[in-house]
Amino acid sequence: MIKVHETAKQKVSTLMKEEGYDPSRDYVRVGVKSGGCSGLSYELKFDSEIKKEDKIYEDNQVKIIVDKKSILYLAGTILEYSGGLNGKGFVFNNPNAQRTCGCGESFSL
Repeated sequence: MIKVHETAKQKVSTLMKEEGYDPSRDYVRVGVKSGGCSGLSYELKFDSEIKKEDKIYEDNQVKIIVDKKSILYLAGTILEYSGGLNGKGFVFNNPNAQRTCGCGESFSL
């Protein structure tokens, strides 16, 4: 479903611990919502609760929750992290996106 690159795994783990989450028990919630300059934008946050409409995935020891409406938009996506002076932070490499905005935070199909 969603692949997690090693750099993203390390950053997720660090941020989860800083925010009081346990990477071995808690989840990264990934979703899509309307908005952004290309029509759809990504959501990324930490969560310790699973909702009825959620699907659970795990890759590279990162537990991921995706709500049912976002699954089709995110299939095959790779979550990466780009740091450094020119880094953008978390980056979604989504093979389903036909167009993305300059910041990479929104897309359209």
